[in-house]
Amino acid sequence: MPRTYDEECSYIERITDVVYRIKKGFVPNMNVEGRFYVNTALEKLMFEELRNACRLDGIGGFLPAVRQIGNVAALPAIVNASIGLPDIHSGYGFAIGNIAAFDVSDPDAVVSPGGVGFDINCGVRLIRTNLSEKDVQPVKEQLAQSLFDHIPVGVGSKGIIPIGAQQFEECLEMGMDWTLREGYSWAEDKEHCEEYGRMLQADAAKVSPRAKKRGLPQLGTLGAGNHYGEVQVIDEIYDEYAASRMGIDRLGQVCIMIHCGSRGLGHQVATDSLVVMEKAMKRDNIIVNDRQLACARINSMEGKVYFRISMAAAANFAWVNRSCMTFCARQAFAKVFNTSPDDLDMHVIYDVSHNIAKIEEHLINGRPKQLCVHRKGSTRAFPPHHPLIPVDYQLTGQPVLIGGTMGTCSYVLTGTEQGMNETFATTCHGAGRALSRAKSRRNIDFQEVLNKMQAMGISIRVASPKLVMEEAPESYKNVTDVVNTCHEAGISKKSVKLRPIAVIKG
Repeated sequence: MPRTYDEECSYIERITDVVYRIKKGFVPNMNVEGRFYVNTALEKLMFEELRNACRLDGIGGFLPAVRQIGNVAALPAIVNASIGLPDIHSGYGFAIGNIAAFDVSDPDAVVSPGGVGFDINCGVRLIRTNLSEKDVQPVKEQLAQSLFDHIPVGVGSKGIIPIGAQQFEECLEMGMDWTLREGYSWAEDKEHCEEYGRMLQADAAKVSPRAKKRGLPQLGTLGAGNHYGEVQVIDEIYDEYAASRMGIDRLGQVCIMIHCGSRGLGHQVATDSLVVMEKAMKRDNIIVNDRQLACARINSMEGKVYFRISMAAAANFAWVNRSCMTFCARQAFAKVFNTSPDDLDMHVIYDVSHNIAKIEEHLINGRPKQLCVHRKGSTRAFPPHHPLIPVDYQLTGQPVLIGGTMGTCSYVLTGTEQGMNETFATTCHGAGRALSRAKSRRNIDFQEVLNKMQAMGISIRVASPKLVMEEAPESYKNVTDVVNTCHEAGISKKSVKLRPIAVIKG
């Protein structure tokens, strides 16, 4: 007999103003508790989703996010807690915004493609300039068009980077080392990139021909959905020292934010891996609460091929993709301002991944442990002095790039020691959906969205205008609520706020 909403809520308790605990027993076989971070506004959305699921008795799409947190807590060898961040919303297997870590020394530890997502290494890159808003406003429309002309966008978009099959294999294995060799990246770009833009264990031979076929024509393309390129200006500075280390020194300074991932290649790698892992689960007698949580033991052949090889290759593809678009953005700015990208000071501030799994060292009960940390719709946020962040950010903590929705602000945060201890050095990744894509299409008029953005003084270029309503601000949670919740919880710290003045989308 399904439980009522009140019965479900009896397993959920508030710990602090912004943290809730999900007790064992909420779903079957939980090995650890669940935990999620929300403020008052976000809490209403979280519990309303659960209430609706109880009313419909599980009929419909994905499970509510709070149940997905519970199901992840039932996976083998999970440590500490299954954690939901303020931008959490229902997804395939893991909720988007759900993180979990598994003890690699435990023979039962698993890796799950549903804990990474289909768009492997979907992420964000932020590039600064020495321009001010007053320099850009007179040529804003021209600049938006130049970016739209230089960066291929949209569902069926094809890249302009000339590349053959052999070179494509090299880019899957070399990541940003390939773009550096080919002249699409600056040497310092790599230094300001998570994993320095390359997962060394990638082997292109283990990526299926179908995945390569999908990825090859898409190199250097933005795609559609929530991916975008934005010209932004610094709107507020909360931490002047951290901002100065990033090369941000004034309000109105112009930056470029690029949000994209591994396109069809990453999707195919995930699809291929799920098929293989379902068979491995039967063989190894791995039982999960939800078949979307298909997984394999990390040290099994299937686990190694996904985690150490094919996922890594897809991640490298995404870094190459963002690097090629950085090259295109630099060319677009150079054309409009008739100045070299170098003279425009178009340096990469940082590049972060929002969908990835990695082996990292964390303290568990005071002892260092090697953990496989799954971050799906969440961002690594290492604290000051961590050995894996660049020298420039050793005193501030790692920059964390948080994209807003179309027409709303974005943020740069920094990692904290508290986040290292509480959330495996992880924080939010964006606004997080509040309406499904189908509901957005039914309820929102695309022309209204475009008119609103123009009224806000934002130049926009869109390849598929009728998809715009899926990404309208009304479709998402309030990104400021999300960021403030993480700041109040202490798992990341606000540094800079940016607002868009020009947007290109698929």
